[in-house]
Amino acid sequence: MSVTPGAYFLSGFGVFAVLIWLVSAVACIYAFVLFVKLARRGITALDLYNYSKNLEIRAKYESANKEGPY
Repeated sequence: MSVTPGAYFLSGFGVFAVLIWLVSAVACIYAFVLFVKLARRGITALDLYNYSKNLEIRAKYESANKEGPY
């Protein structure tokens, strides 16, 4: 066993390596949160696009036979 007081913190990983690991872990979590927000916006935009196209298609095909054959 080592008698040096700081040997526990400076052996193995090291203080700076642990700090770099923590910063990269936080950055990865933050990037994941941003990606989820972007995906939710994309899904909302796609829903709005599909809704508008559906209305457009309905208006086109329902107005084609308004008078009807009878």
